[in-house]
Amino acid sequence: MHRSAKRLASYLACAAVPVMLVAGCSDDSEKGSGDTASKSASPSSSPKVAPGKFKKLPDPCTAITKDRVKKMLPAVKDESGEEGKSSDTSAHGTCTWSSEERQGKGGINGTQFRWLAVNLQRYDSDPALGSGEKRATGFYNKQVDAAKGTKDAKNVKSEPAKGIGDGATTVTYDLKKDGNDFKNQTVIARTANAVVTINFNGAGLAGAKAPDGKEMLADAEEAAKQAVYEINKVNK
Repeated sequence: MHRSAKRLASYLACAAVPVMLVAGCSDDSEKGSGDTASKSASPSSSPKVAPGKFKKLPDPCTAITKDRVKKMLPAVKDESGEEGKSSDTSAHGTCTWSSEERQGKGGINGTQFRWLAVNLQRYDSDPALGSGEKRATGFYNKQVDAAKGTKDAKNVKSEPAKGIGDGATTVTYDLKKDGNDFKNQTVIARTANAVVTINFNGAGLAGAKAPDGKEMLADAEEAAKQAVYEINKVNK
């Protein structure tokens, strides 16, 4: 008897790369004494930064095409995806999909499990925090570090990815959970003041053959390219 729901909940709790937010605070203006200090503390002395290139984000559940979703998750439960909650959809959005494909008649040869997540993050420019591009770069670096530092990950590899936005990194690793060997592929890409994170995980459950990590990574990179394209498209 399959316990797919239990496995899925257990895996998502341990394998999803955490969404990390960049926080900061504004610097206090330099304080002086007397009339000279009062006159110098004018609004015109505030540092100026160029505005961010992008002003909004696409719907995270349509950031990659349904054809791409079905290729990556052949037995996807809902090709429309499940959108995560966001207090500001112009700055942050997530969407997830899952798939459990039984192998052989009645699933006697096990189950192919897949889980896909798209995370979109955008930053505005702020005189106190820096340009939107600078802030996005900081978040990009934190996402890469988070993926590389996943608890209990084995065979962690990180490499630059070409042709995706203004810069991209792939992080791959293996993770064992409930006796099953999961392949994890993460692609983090920055395009101007926005960051795309693709998490694609899979395993052969109950005796099914383990997935091909290289194929999964290639699919994750294509998903990242589509998401970067959609960010540019909605801002034209």
